[in-house]
Amino acid sequence: MAELDADLDHIIPSSLLPPVWAKLVVGFVSLLCFARSYDGDFVFDDSEAIVNNKDLRAETPLADLWLHDFWGSRLSSNTSHKSYRPLAVLTFRLNYYLSGGFYPVGFHVVNICLHGGISVLMVDVFSVLFGGLQFTSKGRRVHLAPRASLLAALLFAVHPVHTECGLNAVFDILVIGKFNVLEIVHKVLHKDKSLGAINYNYYYSLNAWLLLCPWWLCFDWSMGCIPLIKSFGDWRVIALAALWLCLIGLIHQALCSEDSHRRRILTLGLGFLIIPFLPASNLFFRVGFVVAERVLYLPSVGYCVLLTCGFGALSRQTKKKKLIAAVVLGILVTNVLRCVTRSSEWRSEDQLFGSALSVCPLNAKVHYNIGKNLADKGNQTAAIRYYREAVRLNPKYVHAMNNLGNILKERNELQEAEELLSLAVQIQPDFAAAWMNLGIVQNSLKRFEAAEQSYRTAIKHRRKYPDCYYNLGRLYADLNRHVDALNAWRNATVLKPEHSLAWNNMIILLDSTGNLAQAEAVGREALELIPNDHSLMFSLANVLGKAQKYKESEALFLKAIKANPNAASYHGNLAVLYHRWGHLSLAKKHYEISLQLDPGASGTKENYSLLRRKLGQMQKKDV
Repeated sequence: MAELDADLDHIIPSSLLPPVWAKLVVGFVSLLCFARSYDGDFVFDDSEAIVNNKDLRAETPLADLWLHDFWGSRLSSNTSHKSYRPLAVLTFRLNYYLSGGFYPVGFHVVNICLHGGISVLMVDVFSVLFGGLQFTSKGRRVHLAPRASLLAALLFAVHPVHTECGLNAVFDILVIGKFNVLEIVHKVLHKDKSLGAINYNYYYSLNAWLLLCPWWLCFDWSMGCIPLIKSFGDWRVIALAALWLCLIGLIHQALCSEDSHRRRILTLGLGFLIIPFLPASNLFFRVGFVVAERVLYLPSVGYCVLLTCGFGALSRQTKKKKLIAAVVLGILVTNVLRCVTRSSEWRSEDQLFGSALSVCPLNAKVHYNIGKNLADKGNQTAAIRYYREAVRLNPKYVHAMNNLGNILKERNELQEAEELLSLAVQIQPDFAAAWMNLGIVQNSLKRFEAAEQSYRTAIKHRRKYPDCYYNLGRLYADLNRHVDALNAWRNATVLKPEHSLAWNNMIILLDSTGNLAQAEAVGREALELIPNDHSLMFSLANVLGKAQKYKESEALFLKAIKANPNAASYHGNLAVLYHRWGHLSLAKKHYEISLQLDPGASGTKENYSLLRRKLGQMQKKDV
């Protein structure tokens, strides 16, 4: 340890730092690297893992967290991803409670502080790895932070690969991969020697490259991001040779070095580098990714140990110690700058997905996410272009087909939408959302029997599907199957009590068929569940007005207008109520407001003309 620390004297020439100061330096640098992302948005998987995850809310019992996956679904469900991280979800829930809602700043600050805390702890960890914490200074034993551990901790703190990480990847791999010792032994003994094994080895070299040169970082490396090696003449085979030559060389040094202390450090470094990566290696069982920065968090510890050891060896064997010091400083500064840049890219989905496009232009998922982001912002034309590219890159990408079909449906390009959605459900027959959307398209094409069958198939694959019941109710309403429509909408509200559209449609259908008492009862039930929904206030107000309950109807109309003052129909229907009620001046006022908001409303124009004629006649009588 002392020898390695002396070797690093020219790289870190300062006197040995007391541990508190060393930790302060490491902590400050780690926070500096990632602080820029503290006020970023929720991006990528955050929407499902945090914003839409009911396990974070107080109404979900804490015991349920141990029965649900990372995304809030029951582990026993067929649709569950089986990603089990109850402690992580518990920290999210605590974060939600302390911040009083879904404010990303609180979540980001906690993550930044966690990495800072881990980096600080690594000072002690590296001290132990390099040989201990105690040194003799002027006849007394004191706890000091050796240069070796300080350098390794700094390298760890500023590694850009940490911008992508989570710490639960290994557990997910073991759960999802269904770890089985006998199966592992069988697969290792009968390992395929074909190009498949070559490709897996190439992926290892890419992970190693991310540690050595973390410049190309991507939120997702799947779906064609890394083209397969299809022949031994592919130049990328060189990367495999380089990886194994380096590993063999390090292993040889760890086993055969005459310096026992050096052997110990190299062995520990290789252990940290290799062992935590093994569950993600596809060597023992298949996992759901080929490259993922999050699995490199612990291996990066081993990388920092080996790199520090290497700098010490170089410093001992060469006279160009200032050059080595400059290289080390350059690596630290470059990594800090890369961390700052990458952290800023995680601030918004625009930046995150755009950065991925430059790294993985062949990744269908990147194009899909850019398209989805554009569609959410209303830029359908650009979204279509990216969705089409996603489908071109991956002709079996059913989620891209579904989203593209939805946009085409909204643009009334129904034939192509039907073709895409039909293909999606052929590829994935249990894709409930695609079946529902196919039903909507078929309904628009007047193919009612096919639409009903598509809706029923969607519900078969997802029994609790309120939106599908809602659309099925609309189909039945179009076919004048009123009882079936009401039953479908009732199912939607049972499954999702806050389903405003289903409640509204029930009220409107009952109103239009003359069942005012039933419409009133449904409307009151709906408003008890969703008291601030102005559209429900409006629908119930119409029913109460027809039932001549004018005062109560007026109160609901005014409340709805207060919530949504620019709705022309709200003012127009309130004017009709006043017209019937005999409050003609108020009727005139709201007719005029309604026409200002929507000059083309023919019904309101007609009613306003009738009112003006009536007022004119009244004036003549008065004369």
